[in-house]
Amino acid sequence: MRVPYAWLRAYCAPDIGLSELEERLTLSGTKVEAVHHHGVGGPDGFVVGKVLSAEQHPDADRLKVCIVDVGEDEPAQIVCGAPNVAAGQTVAVARPGAVMPDGTRLKKARLRGQESAGMILAEDELAIGGDHSGIMVLDDAPAAGAPLVDVLPILDEVIEFEITPNRPDCLGIYGIAREVHAATGALLAPPPWAHDPGSTGPVDAAAITIDAPDLCPRFTARVFEGVTIGPSPGWLKARLTAAGMRPINNVVDITNYVMLETGHPLHAFDLDRVAGGTLTVRRARDGEPVETLDGQTRVLDAEMLVIEDAEGPTSIAGVMGGARSEVSDTTTRVLLEVASWVGPNIHRTSTRLGLRSEASGRFEKGLAPEQAMEAQQAATRLMLELTGATVAPGTIDVGPFAEEPWPTPTLRLREQKVQALLGMPIPRARQTTLLHALGFATADADDGLDVTVPGFRRNDVSREADLIEEVGRFDLDRLPATLPKRRGAAGRMSTAQRLRRRAVDAVVGRGAHEIVGWSFTEPAVADRLRLGEDDPRRRFVAMTNPMSEDHAVLRTTLLGSLLDAARHNAARGAGDLALFEQGAVYVASRAHPPTALPHEHRALGALLHGRTAPATWRTREPARADFFAAKGLLAAVLDTLRVAWSVEPAAEPFLHPGRSAEVWVGDGVVGWVGELHPLVARAWDLEDVAVFEIDLDRVVAAADAVPTYRDLTSFPPVRQDLAVVVDDDVAASDLVSAARAAGLKSGLVHGIEVVDVYRGAQLGEGRKSLLLALTFQAPDRTLTDEDVAPVRERIVAALAAEGGELRG
Repeated sequence: MRVPYAWLRAYCAPDIGLSELEERLTLSGTKVEAVHHHGVGGPDGFVVGKVLSAEQHPDADRLKVCIVDVGEDEPAQIVCGAPNVAAGQTVAVARPGAVMPDGTRLKKARLRGQESAGMILAEDELAIGGDHSGIMVLDDAPAAGAPLVDVLPILDEVIEFEITPNRPDCLGIYGIAREVHAATGALLAPPPWAHDPGSTGPVDAAAITIDAPDLCPRFTARVFEGVTIGPSPGWLKARLTAAGMRPINNVVDITNYVMLETGHPLHAFDLDRVAGGTLTVRRARDGEPVETLDGQTRVLDAEMLVIEDAEGPTSIAGVMGGARSEVSDTTTRVLLEVASWVGPNIHRTSTRLGLRSEASGRFEKGLAPEQAMEAQQAATRLMLELTGATVAPGTIDVGPFAEEPWPTPTLRLREQKVQALLGMPIPRARQTTLLHALGFATADADDGLDVTVPGFRRNDVSREADLIEEVGRFDLDRLPATLPKRRGAAGRMSTAQRLRRRAVDAVVGRGAHEIVGWSFTEPAVADRLRLGEDDPRRRFVAMTNPMSEDHAVLRTTLLGSLLDAARHNAARGAGDLALFEQGAVYVASRAHPPTALPHEHRALGALLHGRTAPATWRTREPARADFFAAKGLLAAVLDTLRVAWSVEPAAEPFLHPGRSAEVWVGDGVVGWVGELHPLVARAWDLEDVAVFEIDLDRVVAAADAVPTYRDLTSFPPVRQDLAVVVDDDVAASDLVSAARAAGLKSGLVHGIEVVDVYRGAQLGEGRKSLLLALTFQAPDRTLTDEDVAPVRERIVAALAAEGGELRG
């Protein structure tokens, strides 16, 4: 939310600098996101001028040569293209050297041969409005040469706040002023609704009916006669512009101004265009169309609310008004509506229609019904001041809240509990001061305070802990660092947490960088990963209230977020990547309807892209990411966790055929590893991608949590190599497994590794030679050939059973 600092100071003006105010508000929970400079670059060079003459430019039909008194010894000659410039006007002038809102420094110029020493300014050239149809003519301005900053709000600081969803009261400038008052102790001015020029009672000119009272707690309206539509005064347009809104006309500007000031949206109807003079709030019909103020026709469903007159819907309740009854230049009678709506319904409507507005963004957070009448009273005062209107007797106030106002809760705030939760005592007087500043009412009790919650905090403060937060958040810098009391709780990680940390450390230790991707994704990711229709990873858990279409379902694999991160980095020149992520994945239940909770487990995935090492003068073309690079990274994880694992050839739709495998731990598959399929890599604008993903929960469950140690032996190992010729389709892992099984009983086989692969014409077509390095070792003696030979014979026989022939 953008808050012009001068507007904020109109309600609360602390005697501290802006930077200190930022810090205090942010520490108290009202986070200042940024401070923007709005308007001109500085006051120097901007003055009040008096047009002494305005003659036609000799060489340009649309320009006039003006002589302007700017308070100096000699008048300035300024060439102006505004159609309304004339002698005798008091105007805003920018002199050479003045810095305009876009940062341009004004210089003397020659326009069609005539010297121009400055500019006569329109509203938009000072960023205090959007009008560029002509120059501003100042009324009741001081003498020529006076600083323009004394006449117009030509520069200001705008504070941008990040308002949390539980504080819709801070979406109004007076709500922010209340926070400033509590944080600094500066005086708080009365609210803009302190004086109500209207009256209660029935209204003869209009009527309101609510057919959906469960979704509309309160609907208020007043009728204004004799309205004159015109531009708003400069101060109002300047504040709206600084707050990020475009001035339109005085009536519409009043509704926007009061919304920004009070936090509650309003809507103005042209009463003469409201058929029958009656409005009805009802649920829409399925497929019912409504033309909104933006000129678009929206198709509604039965869970949305409309406001209709005798001829049909005029607006979508709480979201946007309709085109048929909007205020125009011919409007003379206005029906001003300020209503309260149920937040979740407005949020659903806005999301389903893809239509967000300033109003819907406020209503969906749950505004209090009390705020509706406050906004109505503030707007009434401005309507009378700025439109020349008179307010008709009475106020329409209908709905369940109008019939029986909701109670405001009273909570006990105990001093002992405050100290226990915050770690330090907060004096009762300090608690009272802070709570009163925030709009709460208090009464003394034996052990603390009885606190009455104001209506605008009803949805946020409902228990004692919430009150403790309110009295503690303004002293966060003084609170001691303490740990809460937790009986029986151990301050260390569980076994599973330690093992997961060990796995992550293994990946980090090999140069990979961790990412944290969204747990949400889009259903279309299944097609980009080429998942089959029966693939369990297509069983997405749909979000009831998604943030966007790209985050509509929960992810079933980490691969999508890894590829998104790789594409983001590669597109910015960082193509050599080693990324990993650990996080939850979710697969929907097979139940129909799917009422059961989804299957959820923690997964660990990694991605390699591009080169696996930087180029050097010795290695100009390093190896690129491939199956074996990914398998090596996977081995680092699984070996660190001391699990017995293996890989078997397998086909995954998103992996390259023949360059992929499934990962086994024990007697079950826990994941996959391989190179990415070229079609999938192309969908993410990548190439040379190798990946793996494992079910980390299952791997951790099989891991050796307690390390066991084996005595080192001083007796040397014996290595013997076997060159075995087999067909190309025989997997090396099958030979290693057969050899290991054959030598297992002897207890002498220390290791078996494939150290070389050879193919050549002398072996024949479709044949390969694998060099196996066999390591034998005993803990109690030096082995002899007589010890090793029988074991070696059994291994050779086992290799022959797999189709292997000894070479040489």
